[in-house]
Amino acid sequence: MILSVANISKSYNEVPVLKNASFHIEEHARCGIVGVNGAGKTTLIRIIMGLEQPDSGEVHISRDYSKGYLEQDVSTRFDTTVMQVLVNTRQDILDLESRIAEMEAASSEVESDRLDEHARILASLRDKYEALDGYSYRSHVNGIFKGLGFCDADAEKNADTLSGGEKMRLKLGCTLLAAPDILILDEPTNHLDINSLTWLEGYLKGYNGAVIVVSHDRYFLDRIVDQIVEIDCGEVNSFTENYSQYAVKKEMLRTERMNRYLAQQRDIAHQEEVIRRLQSFNREKSIKRAESRKKLLARMDVIEKPREINTEMKIVLTPSIESGMDVLSLRDVGKSFGSRSLFEHVDLEIKRGEHTVMIGDNGTGKTTLLKMINGLIPPDSGSITYGTKVHIAYYDQEHHVLNDNKTLFQEISDAYPKMTETEIRNTLAAFLFTGDEVFKEIGTLSGGEKGRVSLAKLMLSDANLLILDEPTNHLDITSREILEDAINHYTGTVLAVSHDRYFIDRTAERIIELYDRKFTVYEGDYTYYLYKSEELKASGVVGRTNGAYNGTDNIQSDPGSGALDYQAQKREQALKRKRANDIKKCEEEIDFLETEVSELEEQMCRPDIAVNSVKLQELSGKRDADNERLKELYDLWEELST
Repeated sequence: MILSVANISKSYNEVPVLKNASFHIEEHARCGIVGVNGAGKTTLIRIIMGLEQPDSGEVHISRDYSKGYLEQDVSTRFDTTVMQVLVNTRQDILDLESRIAEMEAASSEVESDRLDEHARILASLRDKYEALDGYSYRSHVNGIFKGLGFCDADAEKNADTLSGGEKMRLKLGCTLLAAPDILILDEPTNHLDINSLTWLEGYLKGYNGAVIVVSHDRYFLDRIVDQIVEIDCGEVNSFTENYSQYAVKKEMLRTERMNRYLAQQRDIAHQEEVIRRLQSFNREKSIKRAESRKKLLARMDVIEKPREINTEMKIVLTPSIESGMDVLSLRDVGKSFGSRSLFEHVDLEIKRGEHTVMIGDNGTGKTTLLKMINGLIPPDSGSITYGTKVHIAYYDQEHHVLNDNKTLFQEISDAYPKMTETEIRNTLAAFLFTGDEVFKEIGTLSGGEKGRVSLAKLMLSDANLLILDEPTNHLDITSREILEDAINHYTGTVLAVSHDRYFIDRTAERIIELYDRKFTVYEGDYTYYLYKSEELKASGVVGRTNGAYNGTDNIQSDPGSGALDYQAQKREQALKRKRANDIKKCEEEIDFLETEVSELEEQMCRPDIAVNSVKLQELSGKRDADNERLKELYDLWEELST
């Protein structure tokens, strides 16, 4: 064990954020910290780093173990080039390198009687340099530079001129190069494209130390972590699984605890009614028996009600009118910025009802293409044509469609002037903005809150073509799942740009990859894209172009073994969806019957029923039948869940 968190508590303005949090991290562990936005994940990390003090409790770190921390802060200033910032991360290696060079240069001038001592010191310095991997340091720097998506032209850029996302990637590179024993990363995947994400996953898997990550990227967590630390309503629990395994176990535990809570509440209600009835007899024996039951009830270890799953945020996307079959057509489209060509001679067709996701490296032009389609910037060449009755709603990852000087209420009211105050408040409440929060200025909101406002406007638009640019950025896991469900039930057309592989896996039926100024269309979901793109890139069919041809390729399923694997995967996915639907139906019937049993028992305790033997027998029979059915449903639920 190299890190231990013991009984940490922290409150802000008397509102508890962490309550007696305890967990530990083993050497070489890969730990993911999860929780909804505002749960206290960053607070916990800052306490571990010593940047904040807990109200109570302690953090213990084994002696001589170093910590490194990537925080979400783009205000850092740099005064050198991108490459120099990275190289300067390990000043201890650079200082040792300079010292060795000085001694080597002075070797010819050392007096004969000091040669042995000089050689001994130089050998010691070289051994230390080798132990620090000094000889491979610059190669390591270059590997991280390329792995995080920087290109050769970025090396000599002034690092202070980088965008916020590029600065975060640079800071991530510096944190990795520092190679601490405990590597702590707060949302490291936010500004990475899919290739960089894949590289980072491989790097962290082989990292020689413990890794702690705060992340909402479920795909990343599944591939990296073997431990989940969950913050839920201030309580901290540790699970020795990846994210998907944790999610299943968490739901099973929540359901089990809810069942125990409901059963106990029924028992408590029954005991209280018995006590009331015994007291109403007003006889010495009955009063004594009532007092005895009250004492037993007082000593009962009451189960706290589990937190309800956060499904308050409701997104219902409904097209106001059906578009024509041909929704969007790009013909011979090209775009350049100065001498840099993003793409040329692009032909794309988007049909009604298609859910398409565009992927590709950062800076290749995906967002530019969405802006062109939305009419915000013109193409340099070619044409972009909409079909009949196409109504567009645009979700911008930078939220430029929002006015920072308006309140939330004004933003909705000005966009939809026919809505009443009640309707506006109800809409904002569906996205978790209640009371006076509706009068907050947009400019004061966090990224996640702005995302929720943009989603509210999207819901109200009644559009039949949704154009989404990184819609899951800044959303917590629960909000992402709600958005994914809304898109999956949406009957209109979707064109999205995303690096969130879990989101892509759940929503995309068609993938467009932008690579080397060329668009390749994969007529399938993300699973199909993964196996087919690797196969085609390895054979040189797509991706590795020399720039002589640019345009669009269409890749469809073929009868080869890969396609057969894909079909098998699709069948398995269909079975999983059916099982998930069966589980949902089972849980709904369980909820209904448990409520009915509770109501029946309340009726049986009523004085007028208690003296009516016929009615009492009828209610008792119905309750017993419900309980018998509940036993069957519990068995079925357990079988389906397993």
